[in-house]
Amino acid sequence: MAPTIETSSQASSLPSSKTGYGANLKKQPIKYSGSLDKYDHFEVTPNIGEEFSSVQLSSLLESDDYETLVRDLAVLVAQRGVVFFRNQDINDEQQKKLGKLLGELTGKPKESGLHVHPTEAPSSETGQDEILVLQPDQGVLNQKFLQTTTRAAKNWHTDITFEKVPSDYAILKIIKKPSSGGGDTLWASGYAAYEKLSPTYQKILESLTAHHSGMHFHAVAKQSGHGIVTTPRGHPLNSGDDLYADHPIIRTNPVTGWKSLYVNPIFTESINGLGWDESRSILDFLNQNLKENHDIHVRFRWNDNDVAIWDNRSTYHTATYDYTTTDRLGHRVLSCGEVPYLDENSISRTEALKADLEAADSAASKLAQLNVN
Repeated sequence: MAPTIETSSQASSLPSSKTGYGANLKKQPIKYSGSLDKYDHFEVTPNIGEEFSSVQLSSLLESDDYETLVRDLAVLVAQRGVVFFRNQDINDEQQKKLGKLLGELTGKPKESGLHVHPTEAPSSETGQDEILVLQPDQGVLNQKFLQTTTRAAKNWHTDITFEKVPSDYAILKIIKKPSSGGGDTLWASGYAAYEKLSPTYQKILESLTAHHSGMHFHAVAKQSGHGIVTTPRGHPLNSGDDLYADHPIIRTNPVTGWKSLYVNPIFTESINGLGWDESRSILDFLNQNLKENHDIHVRFRWNDNDVAIWDNRSTYHTATYDYTTTDRLGHRVLSCGEVPYLDENSISRTEALKADLEAADSAASKLAQLNVN
């Protein structure tokens, strides 16, 4: 049975796009109002990535019209996949506040909050379970660096897809880049990965769901000397120690209304209803499709205090373990979104953008005709 679409009480008041693409969707795409266009920014690549060179996220949060600004930021992140901000002064509390607002202002279910990682220690280094501290252990780092025969591309993933209610938005601040150099992060567009598939193959995948598992985190937690977090991890459905979930292979991003591929090499174990060999062959092809098409990738070279915000519903990312020092330090916040679903009336990113352009041209033509008359 297809997942139901969770809605928020505030969803009806959001600025939806009533013209062009999206009028027939169960949840209306949210319109970008243009409030961020006053700040310098540029597309990093045509398919994915946007960068702001000067604006401070803290100033957006403190602005009188912060709701409009943050909502537009959430829409832009959903459209462009990942948005980068250089040299930010945002602190942990502000990072958490922004993580909550991105989803809340775009209509996510009221039960969804910030995620707590299942391996998080009872008292974290920051004293805040909702902040995941990313700092490599020297032994693990040495092992990764010395595994020269291991394919670096095997680590592509989308965060916490093993949860029943996985992540919508993620915010990562790299407080200190590694002194040895390296440590770039790459992202890939799930929208573009979907469009790389033939229409027939797309239709086949749209009828299937996949099984995602994070059960390996039990061993990680045990090795760290504590158990899995069993209390709600950002949503009541994300409780207990059964770190697995079934999700559609193709999902609809509720903010844009666009279809995205939603399987990944780290957490997706199998396709439901298929034999192991059948399932493995499809997943291997989809993972290959993700890894080998560099035109759907963007690579970000971190400096101290840089921030990346991405949409986990329609992007993938992977770290680069080419550094040898343990001084790389990052703080990550994950927001939980909605139960993944596929709206049968949603279409691809390219089709949606084309429909919006055609609607705008039609409206301009009608206006010109009225002026003539």
